[in-house]
Amino acid sequence: MKKLKNSLLAFIFIIGNVLAVSTGDTAPEFSLIDENGKKVSLSQFKGKHVVLEWLNHGCPFVKKHYKSGNMQNLQKEYTKKDVVWLSVISSAPGKQGHRNPAEAKKEKVEMKSLANHVLIDESGAIGKAYGAQTTPHMYIVNPKGKLVYQGAIDDKPSTDVDDVKGAKNWVKLALDESLSGKVVKFAKTNAYGCSVKYK
Repeated sequence: MKKLKNSLLAFIFIIGNVLAVSTGDTAPEFSLIDENGKKVSLSQFKGKHVVLEWLNHGCPFVKKHYKSGNMQNLQKEYTKKDVVWLSVISSAPGKQGHRNPAEAKKEKVEMKSLANHVLIDESGAIGKAYGAQTTPHMYIVNPKGKLVYQGAIDDKPSTDVDDVKGAKNWVKLALDESLSGKVVKFAKTNAYGCSVKYK
């Protein structure tokens, strides 16, 4: 497993302070087509918490969280609490992870994703507006449309499924605090994963 980790170091991209938006800012508006060919806009979910998850199922870091069921468990727990979960694919045509709506729909079923929508951002404009650098890269928007969290899913930047157990899940902590009306204590963490495959 250590060899696997070392061989994947070239694919790891950890962001520091290079951000397009800051926590506390109004989340950039968007309209994108989902896996059913339906237009979905951020503004239609005003009054609800929204999670944005940058996605590329070809990325070993994403595979870690889906193979372990970690991502699906989060999706299940929080969509039951009326949180909207949007997975965003910003891979450009011809790049790893790119999907058209039909492919995204098929993959969503195969991966047992419980996201409300899988959104296609072929141009990468939305990913760049948010400063999404990795897959996964996580964002939380509160009911007022303000960004209250951005960064990693947890504090274990590896591809090892065994590391999910015992990891501090930043997204869970942030959602629990925000849903309780509290200020998110850790509002920004360093995202880890594969680089987003922009044009």
